Amino acid sequence: MNNLRAKSLNQTLSIFIFHHYNTSYTNHIPFARYHTLRPNNRPRTNPRPHKPPRNLLRRPIPFVTDLKQLDNPDDALSLFNNYSDKHDYPSYSALIYKLARSRNFEAVKTVLRRIQDYNIRCKEALFIALIQLYGKSQLVEEAVSLFREMSSFNCVRTLQSFNTLLNVLVDNGRLEDANEMFKCSSKMGFRTNSVSFNIMIKGWLERGEWEEARRVFDEMLEREVEPSVVTYNSLIGYFCKRGDLDRAKGLFDDMTRKKKHPNAVTYSMLMEGLCSLGKYKEAKKMMFDMEYRGCKPRLVNYGVLMNDLAKRGMMEEAKRLFLEMKKRRVKPDVVTYNILINYLCKAGRAAEAYKILVEMQVRGCEPNAATYRMMVDGFGQVGEFEGGLKVLNAMLISKHCPRLETFCCLIKGLVKLGRVNDACFVLEEMEKRKMRLGLESWEVLVRDYCSEDGGISSLVNELISAH
Repeated sequence: MNNLRAKSLNQTLSIFIFHHYNTSYTNHIPFARYHTLRPNNRPRTNPRPHKPPRNLLRRPIPFVTDLKQLDNPDDALSLFNNYSDKHDYPSYSALIYKLARSRNFEAVKTVLRRIQDYNIRCKEALFIALIQLYGKSQLVEEAVSLFREMSSFNCVRTLQSFNTLLNVLVDNGRLEDANEMFKCSSKMGFRTNSVSFNIMIKGWLERGEWEEARRVFDEMLEREVEPSVVTYNSLIGYFCKRGDLDRAKGLFDDMTRKKKHPNAVTYSMLMEGLCSLGKYKEAKKMMFDMEYRGCKPRLVNYGVLMNDLAKRGMMEEAKRLFLEMKKRRVKPDVVTYNILINYLCKAGRAAEAYKILVEMQVRGCEPNAATYRMMVDGFGQVGEFEGGLKVLNAMLISKHCPRLETFCCLIKGLVKLGRVNDACFVLEEMEKRKMRLGLESWEVLVRDYCSEDGGISSLVNELISAH
């Protein structure tokens, strides 16, 4: 009897719990789904298919693969024509990038016409990159024309391409044209943002016209476009360069009041302003204080202090700061290394500078054209033309090119040492790059470094034949 009552009670409780669970709990979590547990030995009837990563779904395009391996950009168009397959947008865009980076803009126009003929739909990113490259090559009119013609390539212009062209105009000294374009933005269907205003503010400040820059800033506030950190950095940098630290700090305080967090660049400009006024200790204190404000010191901050020390001839202090930076696990870049190399070379310490060059390569930091140029000129300054030739060889292998003045100095030094064959090698490298010694340089070479007792005509003939 007791067993029957217990069984009946358990059934009643089970029904109550089930009913309570499905009414009260599901009211708290709507649309909840409940599944019964599946036995481990029963497989799912419709298993979810495994989806491979997106990058594995993209098959490599043979033409693009071959194009990346091409050393001579001039052969890119021939390679494109050699492929019999019908090319699609990725192939065309890869080809245009390759040609544009090598400044072969005539070939770029040819490919663009072909894109129009085949009515291939293009992405805006392609035209943004082209407008930027036109700008870097001072081909402003071509950049403007391309912007106007974007719609003929089945491509919709957005504010991003508008801002890109605006920046190209400003960077190439066409501020009035940029201003007209900025004023007509709404007629063109664009609503300007903080990037647009920042470009115009930058342009006016670079020209030193503070009133115009302030007018743009006021317009920005009137239109309720929120200033960014870049906006404040432009204004702070302007006053720091002019030594007006009070106004710069006032903007800094206004920035923090409006909850705009200063970045490493903001602090670096204030530090540079302090250094320009001879307040190195205050600048160094600011760098270590910025970390307490939630901004970790970056390379640019250490670079400001190192540059100031080196400029004042305090090379040992600059090197100690460099070591301190590495201890704090801030990895130096090519700009940081170049600061030390530059001032060591200027101080006639080319051998020490060369050790730093070797160190940066060992640590996986590739020298740039400026690094090599400073080293070649540094060796030339102390008469170590053999060392200069060694660095020149490394520079040419790295596909960087010295300035004409560097070539001339090296040739004169090698001839003075009697190393005519090496001088001829340098002349041949100049010829490959379509660079030539001027008449004045030849006169100096013959007058200063050829002895009076003979051999002048044979030396000149040998040098001229090499050139």
